[in-house]
Amino acid sequence: MNSTVTTGTNEKVWEGGNQPLNASYGKLMMWFFLVSDALTFSGFLAAYGFSRFKFIETWPIADEVFTHVPFFHGNFPMYYVAFMTFILIMSSVTMVLAVDAGHKMKKNAVIWYLLLTIIGGAIFVGSQAWEWATFINGDHGAVETRGGRILQFVKADTGERASLSDFAKTIPTSRTQHENKNGIWFFDEGYQPSYNLEEVVAGLKANPNIVIRTESIHQEGEHMGHKTVLNREESLNKIKEGRLVVEGANLIHNEYGSRLFADFFFFITGFHGFHVFSGVIFNLIIFFNVILGTYERRGHYEMVEKVGLYWHFVDLVWVFVFTFFYLV
Repeated sequence: MNSTVTTGTNEKVWEGGNQPLNASYGKLMMWFFLVSDALTFSGFLAAYGFSRFKFIETWPIADEVFTHVPFFHGNFPMYYVAFMTFILIMSSVTMVLAVDAGHKMKKNAVIWYLLLTIIGGAIFVGSQAWEWATFINGDHGAVETRGGRILQFVKADTGERASLSDFAKTIPTSRTQHENKNGIWFFDEGYQPSYNLEEVVAGLKANPNIVIRTESIHQEGEHMGHKTVLNREESLNKIKEGRLVVEGANLIHNEYGSRLFADFFFFITGFHGFHVFSGVIFNLIIFFNVILGTYERRGHYEMVEKVGLYWHFVDLVWVFVFTFFYLV
């Protein structure tokens, strides 16, 4: 039995049927999916925010982590991440234009705007892959203490970060190489850093211009917001707590600071990157369908609008991810 809800003026506000609220079944299902996905991302970002607040005194500073630009050497904090964000936002603009062209049944315009959207998404995914690779490989290297803290190195006269290669001494070692020719072919030696702890300690002692910077951030005073830099004597005492050399970041060790930062970075940006990659695939499918005239024959381009909703969602989520990881 059908029922109708009316207002005091007998105006119909819900009629049910195949298109409740003037939305097709496909659009409603897309909205249901986006709401559930938004709750998922909200949970991840809330967990990140809680962890950062709890360990705020030792959390890595984004401006000192994301400083790389492809094909350029130097310190360019946040430049490339800002470029990635701009590309993704512009792809949302081209998607809006594609949807609008679909409403006007302009097939060629839909094709071109969808192509620009796909290119923007591909650039973003490629840039994120490059950023991951850079984050994993590391830049300067550090020493992890027995308590799990990270000790970085800076130049005392300028305050600039010092790479291990700038001061570490190469000491001949008798460490066995696990290779087939040595008869230990069945055991993989695994990853080894460029320098061992002994070489880093020797280099620190021999170079008076190198001092240690700890994870701790000044909470007040003229150095507020900056990592704590030890003097020469404190540095020589602190290095005694060293346990191993760390280069780059993974789920266990992180040369930039708290390992939780790396865990959240890989998980949340990877989850979002998977969404963008999926969106590029969806857009490609719709793109070829438009070329083949599938939607022209149907008499509408609603499929473009539905995939557009998904694309705007992943763009909006990136705004929050960008804010949480890079700006706050």
